[in-house]
Amino acid sequence: MTETFADDVTTEFPAPRAAGCPFAPPPALREAAAEKPLSRVRLWDGSTPWLITGHAEQRAILSDTRVSMDEKRPGFPHQNAATAENVQHHPQTIFNTDAPEHTRFRRLMTFPFTAKRVEALRPAIQQITDDLIDDLLAGPKPADLVQALALPLPTLMICELLGVPYEDHELFQRNATVAVDRNATAEEGARASGELMGYLMRLITTRIETPGEGWVAELAERVKAGEIDVAGAAQLGVVLLIAGHETSANMIALGTLALLQNPEQLDVFRTGEDPKVIAGAVEEMLRYLSIAHHGLRRIAVEDIEIGGETIRAGEGIIVPLPVANWDSDVFPDPERLDLHRQARQHHAFGFGIHQCVGQQLARVELQVVYGTLYKRIPTLALATDVDRLEFKDDYLAYGVLELPVTW
Repeated sequence: MTETFADDVTTEFPAPRAAGCPFAPPPALREAAAEKPLSRVRLWDGSTPWLITGHAEQRAILSDTRVSMDEKRPGFPHQNAATAENVQHHPQTIFNTDAPEHTRFRRLMTFPFTAKRVEALRPAIQQITDDLIDDLLAGPKPADLVQALALPLPTLMICELLGVPYEDHELFQRNATVAVDRNATAEEGARASGELMGYLMRLITTRIETPGEGWVAELAERVKAGEIDVAGAAQLGVVLLIAGHETSANMIALGTLALLQNPEQLDVFRTGEDPKVIAGAVEEMLRYLSIAHHGLRRIAVEDIEIGGETIRAGEGIIVPLPVANWDSDVFPDPERLDLHRQARQHHAFGFGIHQCVGQQLARVELQVVYGTLYKRIPTLALATDVDRLEFKDDYLAYGVLELPVTW
């Protein structure tokens, strides 16, 4: 079986969010989840893959070895026609491979993200955050928090992680921003990605001859050991840059909006000094917002019995993380942002062996930003009406395009 079509499926995916409820998962998906943990949805091409909405069922399916990430398999639930048409040209990455290829990619990408290494970056994250806030305060009001803080922080942090020389950070940040900009033309996006790829290949080659600091230097050692070639190592760097850049940037801006709409919760960050309280509050922010909103895509390679249903081999699977993160059986009163909630069971970073490799870095970035911004600018306020904001409904990562703020 390569494709599944059902005439009685009426729920479209992705589904629209409700007007006036920018933080809630789409009502149609929540209604489907309330009825049963597995259902069918209809995609752009008319196919009807399985939608896994239950928290327990998501954990089961995301850790099942009978489920594949190989987007080149017939019946894979592609996001759009362009992705489906170009899939044969996509290079292998950590996002579209299974073991053993995925295992090799993950090993190469995991070593900079150990808890010890990430914690050692906290002072640098703090310094970059403070510098950006200084610039924000010295500039005009109102200001766009996306451009002033949310976008540059993760880009500059990735530079620090990779070991990109500081004098090159403007080139790096400029091209990274273009690479994820919806308004950039295809030519601009390709040129930016090409420049990043070329830059990283040159830097890795330099590090082969002249050792340095950061992940690039360690990748150079892997190249010397024959584990990967220069182009493959550079591709990993580009993947890391774009994935880490987009997700953290959206969490900073969208999270600030959510907190400004919930001032009693914002006070937890504004007045909190206990690192454990701040860390716990960040987990609730991740649960509540769940910005990876277009569903993890998979395909069954064998028949799977789950949630009272049978997923047949060759059938597509979509796992919408925000819906499980609002599962009331696991998170009572999920519509309420509660920064004292025990929310570590959320799926904001996925689950299983494919969960986000950079999640510890994202956590520390958010702990620093949320724990600093509202203390430094206690009068921070939204400088426009919420209904005038443009949300990233059609992006892989949900967020706001701009967030005008004043103080």
